[in-house]
Order: sequence, then C-alpha cells, then structure tokens
Amino acid sequence: MLRNLELKQKTIKGDVTERLPEMKPCSTVQPTCPEPEVKIITQPCNIIQPTTPQPTEITTVTQSYSTIPTTTPQPSEITMNDPCYKCEDGWKQHGENCYYFSTRKSSWDASRTVCRTQGGDLVKIDSSEEQSFLRTTIQQMTEGYEIYFWIGLTDSAEEGKWLWVDGSPLNERLTFWFFHEPDDWTDEDSDGEDCGRMGPAYWFDKSCKARERSICEKPVVAVCPHFSSGTTVRVEDTMSYFSKAIPFRIV
Repeated sequence: MLRNLELKQKTIKGDVTERLPEMKPCSTVQPTCPEPEVKIITQPCNIIQPTTPQPTEITTVTQSYSTIPTTTPQPSEITMNDPCYKCEDGWKQHGENCYYFSTRKSSWDASRTVCRTQGGDLVKIDSSEEQSFLRTTIQQMTEGYEIYFWIGLTDSAEEGKWLWVDGSPLNERLTFWFFHEPDDWTDEDSDGEDCGRMGPAYWFDKSCKARERSICEKPVVAVCPHFSSGTTVRVEDTMSYFSKAIPFRIV
C-alpha cells in the first residue's frame, strides 16, 4: 500500500514538472491601452459685442449775420479826399481830425481856451505820422523861420510829469524833443518852463506865460446823411451820382 502511494506521488510530481515549462511567467504590469490622441485646435473667434444703436449724427450749421448798427457808424480810417467828412473853412483835414494853425499869439492857457470854444483843444500828437504832417505844414507856413506853436502838452501839475490836455501821460517812446529839451529854464520865468511848443521840426518847453501861436485839433464833421436800421430810403435817379456821397430821400 505504501508502495502504491509512493508511485502515485512520483507520477504526480512528474506531471507537474512536465507542465511547468509550458507555463509562461505572468507580468505584473497591467496591459494598457493606447490613449486616443486628442488635438486641441484653437481658432480666433470674433466676439460680437452687443452694441447700442448710435443716434443719428446731428450737424449744427452756424451762420453769421451782419447786423445794421442803430447808431451812426464811425469810420476806422478817413481819407483826405473823403467827401463825406469835411473840416470847416480855415481848418486842415488829416485823417479823422481837423487842425487849425492859429497865427494869433497868446499864452498857453488863453490859446487853449480859444481852441475849446471852437469845439476842439490844443493838439495831441499820437503818432510819428501825425508829427510828420504837423512838421510839414509848419515848414510850409513859416518858410524855414523859427516860429513856434503851442501844443497840448504840459507838466504844470507836477514837474517832469508831462501830460496831454486829455489827461493821458506822454508816451516816452513817442517824443520829439529837441536836444537837451525839456530843460525847465528859469532865466525868463522863475516858475520855469511847463508848457510844450513845437517848432519847424521838434518840441521845446517854454514858460506857459509866453505868447506863441497855437495848433487846435478836433474831429472831422460828417456831411453825408446816415440812416439807422429800419429806415427805408430811395435813391433819386435825378439826384444820384457815382461817388462816395449819394443823396437819399426818406420815403
């Protein structure tokens, strides 16, 4: 019996030994399946933003209109030959002003009084061009002689502070004093020389009590009719003429 058991064991062992070569080792690595390839394709997208409808464009058109002044217009520049602006007889026109060269001698104050009674004042010189006009006129009148005319310049209120008759100060960049003038000389008058006078070319200071000729100045006179806004006028064919001055008749 034992013998039979031993034989069975040997037989079983032999079978096992024969089957072992047929068996393959097992891998502990689990089989993996290839992952599917995923491609991410990025494309630019136009994002449409919600828009608010814009209001219709409004264009503002601005037009300028010329208004007719209700007052008499003052010309910015008046020429010597403008027929609508005249000076009285004996006065010389230059631009917008009239000038009277008086040959009557009197003190500065008395000369100014005469000018004012005629609607003007002693001349105030505002430009080199005006000075040139006065100089030329004086030279033509005096034929080169040293003859002087009072002008509207004085420092009688405060020595050295020269003022025009309208109260405006003398522009130091626009003066035509002769060499070393004004000198306030006191030999003839202890009060000095506080009034301005003009010779054939330059200015000089002189005692206000001295007797000199004078130059008066006042605005030109408008001789042409002017009409305010709203006035209806008609040009009379029989009276009109082609010049700067055209007669009108209110209708």
